[in-house]
Amino acid sequence: MPASRQRPEQEPQPAMPSGADALEAIWRVVAALAPGEVASYGEVARRAGLPGRARLAARALRLAPEALQLPWHRVVAAGGRIALPPGSSGFRLQRSRLLAEGHRVDARGRLAGPTAGIDLDAAVWGPPPAR
Repeated sequence: MPASRQRPEQEPQPAMPSGADALEAIWRVVAALAPGEVASYGEVARRAGLPGRARLAARALRLAPEALQLPWHRVVAAGGRIALPPGSSGFRLQRSRLLAEGHRVDARGRLAGPTAGIDLDAAVWGPPPAR
């Protein structure tokens, strides 16, 4: 192929974690969520080096050993709401823990922000895109 038609060399992409490494990467991200901080499943996956793997983040939390004592209640759906079925014991527990940390959470599990001095838009979805 002539030099003018060659594809530019691309930087090698870092390998995504997989298997147990992926679960552990997600658990590390969730363990690092400070009181008052909230992240979406997608944001947790992105921080763990697994962009686009929000469902894997949710599954990793379901599979996490209780001994890890992860602050799972700080992880919500992308819409800023509790992902568990309203009325379930898990929903009630997550809501009560978020309320105890100073968040405003309506009866349907939707977080209202900013609360506790944080910007939920930034905490859940990251900073707004630069314009």
